[in-house]
Amino acid sequence: MKILIVEDEKELLEAISASLIKEHFIIETAADYPTALEKIIVYDYDCILLDIMLPGGSGLHLLEQLKDSGKSENVIIISAKDSLDDKLAGLELGADDYLTKPFHIAELNARVKAVLRRKKLAGKNTIETTNIVLDLQERQLFVSGELVVLNRKEFDVLNYFLLNMNRLITKSSLAEHVWGDNIDQADNFDFIYYQIKNLRKKLHAVHAAIEVESVYGVGYKMVEK
Repeated sequence: MKILIVEDEKELLEAISASLIKEHFIIETAADYPTALEKIIVYDYDCILLDIMLPGGSGLHLLEQLKDSGKSENVIIISAKDSLDDKLAGLELGADDYLTKPFHIAELNARVKAVLRRKKLAGKNTIETTNIVLDLQERQLFVSGELVVLNRKEFDVLNYFLLNMNRLITKSSLAEHVWGDNIDQADNFDFIYYQIKNLRKKLHAVHAAIEVESVYGVGYKMVEK
């Protein structure tokens, strides 16, 4: 998936880029209004991180351009301005979210993933692939119509894998997803190993047409059998 970062603070731009690249996103950047305008006119992006205060123009004007082009969905405004008027203006122009500087990069990553998740699901409450149906509202897994009981973390792990089918998931990103804000309290990733081990057993037992592959030293990948 391709993300455009529109940000004029060099250090912040580099930090955001590096973090999202680790998550295996394709990243493009723009540090001023004219460059950003050219890119949003020519290219399509899965998500745009948009600063309001830019050299050469306003991020809100870029958002107007996106709205006129039917591309204003999947935009997250990132700005030092915490004015309610700016926030409302951005949301009215079609932005999905608003994050005020300073913020933690992990929080921004979570917001990006949430926006992309909503886009991928297109408002549906289920994820369906092969003989798998994952009911997000009831938090239930069905394989070939049979209910498979998962604990909370097994469900969250499977959900994350299904949203990222065939993509490499690093141990650190999976740990952050499962462990959340308490990841710093974990001494190692053993808890991830046990969740994966149990999930594999349950999927194998009901002949699920998907499986979790290990990528040695890096992480995991969910693939069709």
